[in-house]
Amino acid sequence: MVVGQLYLEHLADADLAVLAAAGDPDAATERDPRRIEALIDSPALFRRLFSTPGRDPLLQGSPFLLFAVLVHRAIRDLGQTSFVEEWVGPRQRVPVFDVSGLREFGADPMRRFFLAELLASYTQVASGSFLVQTRRGWRRRHFSELDPVRLIELAELLPGTERASVYRRLGDLSLFLTGVFPDYAAERLVVERERRRLERALAAPDREDAERRDGIWLLESLGRRAYQIAQHAADRRSAMTAVLAEVSQNFAAARRVLNFMTDRYLFPLRRQWFATG
Repeated sequence: MVVGQLYLEHLADADLAVLAAAGDPDAATERDPRRIEALIDSPALFRRLFSTPGRDPLLQGSPFLLFAVLVHRAIRDLGQTSFVEEWVGPRQRVPVFDVSGLREFGADPMRRFFLAELLASYTQVASGSFLVQTRRGWRRRHFSELDPVRLIELAELLPGTERASVYRRLGDLSLFLTGVFPDYAAERLVVERERRRLERALAAPDREDAERRDGIWLLESLGRRAYQIAQHAADRRSAMTAVLAEVSQNFAAARRVLNFMTDRYLFPLRRQWFATG
């Protein structure tokens, strides 16, 4: 019931109309929080949104609806496959027959919602500027939700009570980039000067190994750390608090689910759908 209500809070009236059209026309279930996930998981809805060649699915539904459908579709696919093409490096995939961890991660309704919400949030990203005091006086620094170094700088300038939301977004960014753009995250995202800054943000054990690892490992470590900080500062009564802890502990599984989903469904349109610049 909780996760169903969360879905309804994110779906627009037009989305609910799409759900109704793809479901049973004689049963008004699209506003029932107990039935909403079943509708989103429906093969009929997937076909309605994604089976017309040349038509952008975003013309039919909101980003959140589309990604919710694709997350459910990818989890359904994982239940029927014996192996996945595992990302092991830029332009490198190898078959891996250990799929159970991915199935287990995707079996939880709140985790599925979490992934859909995360993906939809990157169709539009926030940016801005803030002032930093340096040896030469005050300087204006620009930040973007797609820049992990600037997010860390912003978090360090905020009062403790306001940092959690920025660290949550830092965790989201780490998961988004390693899951949807792994080649870019591994090779091009972190230049050497900024790499040192990210290494300093890690806990000591991770920092000692960071120099020998690639950008994916660095972002995974950073994402786990950021989600831990956000989770500890979050409202214990919130259902999402537990999810943050679970994603922090199972970051690699969450990333692998997104890698699988990207290779199957997102790759052709990811630069068109996401505000990555």
